[in-house]
Amino acid sequence: MQADLSILSLVLGASPVVQLVMALLLLASVASWTVIIRKWSVLKAARRQADAFEERFWSGGDLGALYRQITTRAAENTGMAGIFEAGFREFARLRGQGAEPRAVMDGAHRAMRVVLAREVDALETHLPFLATVGSTSPYVGLFGTVWGIMNSFRALGAMHQQATLALVAPGIAEALVATAMGLFAAIPAVIAYNRYASEVERLVNRYDTFLEEFSTLLAREAHGRGGAGRATAARGATAGEEA
Repeated sequence: MQADLSILSLVLGASPVVQLVMALLLLASVASWTVIIRKWSVLKAARRQADAFEERFWSGGDLGALYRQITTRAAENTGMAGIFEAGFREFARLRGQGAEPRAVMDGAHRAMRVVLAREVDALETHLPFLATVGSTSPYVGLFGTVWGIMNSFRALGAMHQQATLALVAPGIAEALVATAMGLFAAIPAVIAYNRYASEVERLVNRYDTFLEEFSTLLAREAHGRGGAGRATAARGATAGEEA
């Protein structure tokens, strides 16, 4: 009688330990694919928002008007818009209090750095999970394979008949399914982690570059070289919020 070597029969016929390993790998694969799809959407939105804000910021318009425009939206500002909002608000507040230019710039720079740190943390969320799945899944699958092969040979040792390929094949095949599932869970997670980590690094570099360029503009403003209209608009916008 020929043994049934279909994937489903191999999984159902595996030992409880191997089945547990397969279940864990299946859950890890489903969770990693969920993270992959969500992270793709988040990074795509972040890139689109960064492109749109940079275009508006460098269009030559008044910074006070841009500040009022982004702060009147119902949604919370993130990315470059969030960095700009925090820096401009702190700059206008300290400037309105008559602080020294150095103190104004230090305060604005700190406020932007805090927002940048939050943005980096948000962009990197769940990336460690992908790295963990990618690095550990093959070893978890290998454990299931070793356990299954060990049980197969123990069962063969208890038999009082000659071992043939037909007797050995089903046990080894069901054990190797665990290795295949480990690779199935690990490969997409590793690819996604490498790609997303690179994209996050590029976005963070864009944010950091914008922060430094915006700091330069604010420094000129703080020392009275950036045009009085922007400072006046900034104080007016902040005064309107406080009121």
